[in-house]
Amino acid sequence: MMKPAIRYEIILYWSEIDRAFIAEVPELPGCAADGATYSEALQNVEVVMQEWIETAQELDRPIPEPKGRLMFA
Repeated sequence: MMKPAIRYEIILYWSEIDRAFIAEVPELPGCAADGATYSEALQNVEVVMQEWIETAQELDRPIPEPKGRLMFA
């Protein structure tokens, strides 16, 4: 099976409580990662997004279509 392109919005921010950058993917419930740097959090969430999608496929659960930009600053 071909892997779907990962085109989901990622929200990346500093968490003082966690003392780390947090990367969240709002369209994939529970999909988030952290990192000591902005780049590390982004790299980690890319891995977690792929694992989220693979797990949903294995469990025959729906995978949301990316909607593009969801929030505006």
